[in-house]
Amino acid sequence: MLVGGLAALLAVPSAAAQSTLEARVDAVLKRTPIIDGHNDLPWQLHDLYGDKALTVDLRGDTRRLEKPLQTDIPRLRQGRVGGQFWSVWIPAEVTGPAAIRQTLEQIDLAHAIVARYSDTFEMARTAADVRRIQRAGKIASLLGVEGGHQIDNSLAALRQYRQLGVGYMTLTHLLNVDWADSATDTPKHGGLTAFGKDVVREMNRIGMLVDLSHVAPTVMRDTLAIARAPVIFSHSGARAIVDHPRNVDDETLKLVAANGGVVMVTFVPFYMSAPSAKYYADLAAEQARFNAPPYTGLYIGQPERAEAAIAAWKAAHPQPRATLAQIADHIDHIARLVGHDHVGIGSDFDGIPEVPEGLEGVETYPALLVELARRGWTDAQLAKLAGGNILRVMERAEAVAREMGGESPSG
Repeated sequence: MLVGGLAALLAVPSAAAQSTLEARVDAVLKRTPIIDGHNDLPWQLHDLYGDKALTVDLRGDTRRLEKPLQTDIPRLRQGRVGGQFWSVWIPAEVTGPAAIRQTLEQIDLAHAIVARYSDTFEMARTAADVRRIQRAGKIASLLGVEGGHQIDNSLAALRQYRQLGVGYMTLTHLLNVDWADSATDTPKHGGLTAFGKDVVREMNRIGMLVDLSHVAPTVMRDTLAIARAPVIFSHSGARAIVDHPRNVDDETLKLVAANGGVVMVTFVPFYMSAPSAKYYADLAAEQARFNAPPYTGLYIGQPERAEAAIAAWKAAHPQPRATLAQIADHIDHIARLVGHDHVGIGSDFDGIPEVPEGLEGVETYPALLVELARRGWTDAQLAKLAGGNILRVMERAEAVAREMGGESPSG
């Protein structure tokens, strides 16, 4: 009884301290709401619901849907979200004119979502727009095209996307494009080609943020060598914490800081958790072992046996969960290495099949900031992470576009 009573007494200060941290974070987010760099809701609605995408009621709890989502309006409010870059994504395998058509369809869907819930969302193009919309109590909605394949090698298409409100473009996705290497494809160009450098310059000229998530380290460095405006990583992590090519190594982080850019830390488990990354690599190896085309694999041509073998492997190898603390480790590392001015949040909600423990949906951002406050982050540092840093980057990119206004378009 004595031991139990002592434990109860010791728990009281901890609970009180937690309450104090939560109150601090709540106050910070009232002044500086979360601006998330990457949410795939438009594609997820398209993928799961097709032509009925707009019939999904985002005012309800989308966790209760037959095909659940990680995003809805009540949870965005609970998560203190004041700005969201909605990803305009299409598969990297889609190229040519079809890529432009599908991109336009996704931009149209994003605009339609914002229009349907105009009491909650409003489109934003500039940092001033974001601040004005936040003051009105709404969620500023911005767009990010997630892959250079989506312009079909056309700077005219890039410019028209900007006219339609696109705020950033990720230079590649999972595969190389004709002018830049992806982090997850066999290198082809050794970085940016001459046309790739034109793309970066044109993005600077028109005020579109250059997003270096998904690109090869050579492309990161080539871009940082020529970019006149700050760059972003809309959803990446720290490679010193998890050695995955989608993450940013320390030397590149220093270049990002010198450029004035920001790395918006993602919640993707297999980029952020070493055990999760190993699990997926081992799973891929087993899948290849059992059913690797062509003509190899223990159960080639026997899909039922291959499926049963994978199920047995999964049963013997429980999948590890990434955790909120691991996400905080990446944020902390970047801030400690290059300063609190160069880190933000880019969850990838509704673009990930599973989520870290403690970060199950858009309602959970405050918990992440509470963890960082527990680690010693000041209110001012938390505010920079929440939204201050990406707003600063946007303002500087807008200033660079004005400075370059007299220059001729590339291409």
